[in-house]
Amino acid sequence: MSFLDKLFGKKNTSVKGTTNASVLAVMPEQIYESATLELQDVIAPSALRVESKSINLGDKIARTFFIISYPRFLTDNWFSPIINLDKVFDVSIYVHPVDTSLALRQFQKKVAEVQSQISVRETKGMVRDPMLDTAFQDLESLRDNLMQAQEKMFDVGIYITVYADNEQELFKVENEIKSILESKLIYIKPALFQQEEGFKSVMPIGTDMLNIHQKLNSEPLSSVFPFISFDLTSDRGILYGINRHNSSLVIFDRFSLENYNSVTFAKSGSGKSYMTKLEILRSLMFDIDVMVIDPEREYEYLAEAVGGRYFNISLSSDHHINPFDLPIPREDETAEDVLRSNTINLVGLFRLMLGGLTPEEDSIVDRAITETYAMKDITPESDFANIEPPLLSDFEMVLSGMEGSDSIVQRLVKYTRGSWSTFLNKPSNVDIDKKFVVFSVRDMEDELKPIAMYIVTHYIWNAVRKNLKKRLLVVDEAWWMMKSEDTASFLYSIAKRGRKYYLGLATITQDAADFMKSPYGVPIITNSSIQILLKQSPSTMDILQQTFNLTDEEKYLLLESSVGEGIFFAGLKHVAIKVIASYTEDQIITSDPSQILSIKKAKQELEEDKTQALGN
Repeated sequence: MSFLDKLFGKKNTSVKGTTNASVLAVMPEQIYESATLELQDVIAPSALRVESKSINLGDKIARTFFIISYPRFLTDNWFSPIINLDKVFDVSIYVHPVDTSLALRQFQKKVAEVQSQISVRETKGMVRDPMLDTAFQDLESLRDNLMQAQEKMFDVGIYITVYADNEQELFKVENEIKSILESKLIYIKPALFQQEEGFKSVMPIGTDMLNIHQKLNSEPLSSVFPFISFDLTSDRGILYGINRHNSSLVIFDRFSLENYNSVTFAKSGSGKSYMTKLEILRSLMFDIDVMVIDPEREYEYLAEAVGGRYFNISLSSDHHINPFDLPIPREDETAEDVLRSNTINLVGLFRLMLGGLTPEEDSIVDRAITETYAMKDITPESDFANIEPPLLSDFEMVLSGMEGSDSIVQRLVKYTRGSWSTFLNKPSNVDIDKKFVVFSVRDMEDELKPIAMYIVTHYIWNAVRKNLKKRLLVVDEAWWMMKSEDTASFLYSIAKRGRKYYLGLATITQDAADFMKSPYGVPIITNSSIQILLKQSPSTMDILQQTFNLTDEEKYLLLESSVGEGIFFAGLKHVAIKVIASYTEDQIITSDPSQILSIKKAKQELEEDKTQALGN
């Protein structure tokens, strides 16, 4: 006995007291007596109830609709809003060819009827009916195409079965589908007292039991083509997640686009760092060097797991970066270019450190930087491979001897001799010659965080320019850098120039409002070929909807998404995505405090067991 026979066959039983409905059940005893258990027995519901307008399938309610009317013209992809609707439903399309000779005979009769009606109206002196004239022209045109074998006729049945947890939800889905279709002058009706036949017709067994058809010729039929949901599965790249619409894999290579940058917006706890760490882990397998600026110390365990380097940048740290370091010029640039670029970046750094500079002070600082390098015999003609760069204290000394620099020196003292001198006024001692490098600024005072992130980013940028290699720079909580115009401007320059050095910039932030307030916020987004929006808070949703041109449906999708769910934009395409990770990946990248404690506890117990085993 087949699955459908068990659902709707003779051995089904009814329940008394049900009005206008039949209650059907698959009895476990029948399976036991037959001594066989097939796949159908496993997936079939234990019971169902067929009513006039719906079918109850255990915890779900299903309702089947059919299309009864089409407009005169069908536009391309008119069915795409339904196919891409983020609801649970099934669609079946039945296409039955009609014999052309039979269709021509029917058309001949219909043409005669319409022509007769037109003639009668003319005889009676009645006003011309445009509808009759249009129908006559359409019939004649279609008949000519059929005669020339340019078109064929088909009986087409389109059935839609929607599923919901309750009647209220089912009513909402029904109205949403109706409104979408009726806006295109396409009308549907529920299969009254035929829900059983409708449910069977929509199931993937190819049996049209409703037999409710509309005649369509080849051209409008082609517009029904259903395979239009966006797909981001390519033959190379990394797995970002699952397409929530069609369960296909979202596999993409950021280095295949016109630029390699990405932006990620998400509220706290929505999985943005989790998704980023998953991309990092998978990128490392493709021989991509990854560098991270980590404001919350979330990447330390990942660095340890993959054998990377982890640097803690703080006032009490042993790791230091000298902002006066100079990279070795590439083949396509001169020492003068490098020195000029570094001087401009240092002026921006001092503007940030000193709380702004007047035009006069800006000029003094620029001249002082040049003289500081010259004091160490560093000029546009120098060989940067064998130099010892100056320190911040050298800059202070040069500045002190310049007229009009008193205010600048007073503000600079805290970085050279004060409580903040341990951070900046020492030679660099960090080595980033690893596949994965993390710079943590969590323990840095909030007042110094933008400065620290600027210096680290500048140091990484200089390292990137040394040799051409596929790299990814991740700036987590990028809103820290967007608070200052100088740091935001520097980040934007990396976004624009990174492609030249095979560098992808990934900016991640939970504070979309602060990011957008910066004059460089939107330009960074437009210079990013990949944009990822995960779960959002209502307070930032309007500005994101305006920036990314989101539909209302996409807006509500982001508001209602779970952790690790959102929208993935890549070039001109975008899909609803769900991030997935294997068990091993999850253990490495998780940010859940309870999971981290469990992992640490298991690790500690393992160490204790090893110690005990060695003692025995």
